[in-house]
Parts: sequence; C-alpha cells; structure tokens
Amino acid sequence: MSAAYATFGLAPAMRAGDVLADGGYRIHRDFVDFVVDGRPLLFRLSDLDAVSPLASDVPPAIFTAQVRALLLEAEPPLPDGRFVIYGCPECEDLACGAVTAVIERDGEDYVWRDFAWQTDDHADLERNGYHGIGPFRFRGPEYRAALGALTDGSAAPRRRVLLIGARVAVLARLAAALRTIGVGADITQDARQVPAEELRGYDAVAFGRAVDEADRAAVLRAFGEAGVEVAAVAGLAPIVPLLVAQIEHALDRSPLRQRRLTGLTATDGAAEIEVTSPCRVRVTAHRLDRFHRTHSQDVFDGTLEPGRHRVDLDPRAVRGRRTSSPGPPGASSRRRWAGAGAAEAAAPGPLGSASDDCHSRRQEPRRRARRPLLLRRARPRRRAR
Repeated sequence: MSAAYATFGLAPAMRAGDVLADGGYRIHRDFVDFVVDGRPLLFRLSDLDAVSPLASDVPPAIFTAQVRALLLEAEPPLPDGRFVIYGCPECEDLACGAVTAVIERDGEDYVWRDFAWQTDDHADLERNGYHGIGPFRFRGPEYRAALGALTDGSAAPRRRVLLIGARVAVLARLAAALRTIGVGADITQDARQVPAEELRGYDAVAFGRAVDEADRAAVLRAFGEAGVEVAAVAGLAPIVPLLVAQIEHALDRSPLRQRRLTGLTATDGAAEIEVTSPCRVRVTAHRLDRFHRTHSQDVFDGTLEPGRHRVDLDPRAVRGRRTSSPGPPGASSRRRWAGAGAAEAAAPGPLGSASDDCHSRRQEPRRRARRPLLLRRARPRRRAR
C-alpha cells in the first residue's frame, strides 16, 4: 500500500460544556484523542465538534470494546470494515453524523484510510469523503502499546469544582449550570474546614469577587496541604455563561498547541483572536446593566483560518469594563470577555452535519406571569370658588 508512515499517539482532550444565552447547553465530555504526527487528528477535520469513541464517561466494558475494535480484535461496527473515529458528543448516534475510516492490518502495521463523513450504514466517499486526509500507516508496536495502555482498568473520575463566594444565589445557579453540562459542583463558604480527603476530589476551585486575596491564599494553602494542585478561577462577573466558560478553560489541562482557539485580547472596539486550525468562531457579548440584568448579543460569527485575526466589534455591544478571560470552546478551547462587556469565541459543530437541537440542547425557560404596571397621573384638585 502507498500509505506513508506516521507516528501514532494518544492525548487527553476535552469537549468543553457551555451554557448558551438562549437557555441551551452543551455537554462536557472528556475523551482520549488520536495524535498523528504530533498533531491531534481532530484538528485536521475543519470545524468539527465531535469526540472519539474513547470517552471517559462510557462504561468500562464499552470502553474496552472500543479499544479492542481499534486493535482489530473485534468485528467492525459498520459495513466495509469501517470504524467510527469521531462521533456526536451529545447523542453518539450515527444518524447525527460521524467520521469513519477503514482500519486494516498490513503485516505488522495498521493502516487508516478512506476517511468519510457518514450518517447511515454506507459511506459515500465521492460526496462525503475527507479527501487529502490519510491514508496513515502506523507501526504495529507503537500502535498497540498506545492503545493497550488504556485497558489498565482505571477509570477517569468525574470533574468536580468547588465554588466559594458570598452571593449564594449566583453560586447556586452556577452549580446547577455546571451539573447540567456534566461537571460536578459543590458550594462552601470556607474550604479550610473541608477534610483533606474531600479536597483531593476537586480539579478546580472558583472564587467569587467578594473573596479577598487573604482568603483565597488560605484556601489554596489548604489544597496544598492536602497534596493536590487545583486550578484557581477568579470570577470576573456574576454572569453564569461567562463563569462556566472560565471554569471549563481551567479544567482543560491540554498543552496550548493541542487547542484550537489559543488567544483572545479585548481592545477598544475589536477582538484579537488566534486559532491554530480552520474553525468557525462565534463572539458573544455579555453586558450587565445597572440593575444587574444580563444582556447577550452575538457580535461575530464566521470561519477563521489559522493565525491571528482582528475582528471589529460594535462599540455599543462591548461598552464598559473589558477583561480578557479564557473560557471553554465547542470542539476545542474558548475565550470570553468579562466585566460590564463580555464576549465569547466558540467553535461549533460541523456545518450542515447535525441539527442544532443535538449539538446544543435547549431548556425551555419558565414563564412568569407579568403584572401590568398601572401608572396613574394624580389630577390636581379644583379650588373651591
């Protein structure tokens, strides 16, 4: 076969969850991504919001079966010897769309070829094939060693975040949003009273703006004494989608070169955005008015090529205090603004490949009965003659 040799590896990856301005949400997923020639294979598939079959939240038996399938120790799940490489992060249904490829043995080597986007049992390579990607030839010992290391029986624990702050109502809404997207969250007023064994179960700690530097240092010192290093998140504004983005970014421990969106700088009337691969970027501005009500507005939505870009924004949408803060992306990493004006950049799922209902679930908001506000003008009394 004419496939050239490529290096094969695995790396932890994360599909960041998100809380959208319209009430929808996106599920948080931790998975193991395929690294080909030192670069995540997912990034070669432009504008794709997907996860590999090696997700940490699947049952161990199914996870082991996926590994055995990639090692060709089990029958392929699709006709023509095709295997699912990436699937929908929300429903994992083939009808929603998946990236598939033929995996076969050639002596001691493993070959991945004929990548295609597939929505039913048979792939149309002429119409939906990923031309220019692959074939890849992997050396057998390297390939088997990487996948075999995943079957040691150790399951990745669920991500957990400890929330500390004075505004209990905001923390309660934030905890509910995090649990909705699949991230565990607990609320406390003082982590110094939490047992060390309990502290070891957290991956990040988020502080509200009312927590001063001395209290933050004491909490981090308590984590250090428990022998755990956690990511610290300083809340920039009481805006739940923004706080979720900050926490999701803190949970992403992957190297910067393995992220799709790597930088955001807020300037006067513009956003400096840096991406490592072609992807669709959405910038959403969040603003708090004087009554502490949140207003959200999409100010940019388009596809950007690799490199650094300057995106002009409507000054009215981003007026107020600006602070650049990293936050989670769709298929990779995201960035948001904080303060009176806040913005987000995201990489949604494949264009035309899946419905919006699957890639961003929506919760119907509760309807509240509005009371009519009657304003009556007092009439001046007539003077008695």
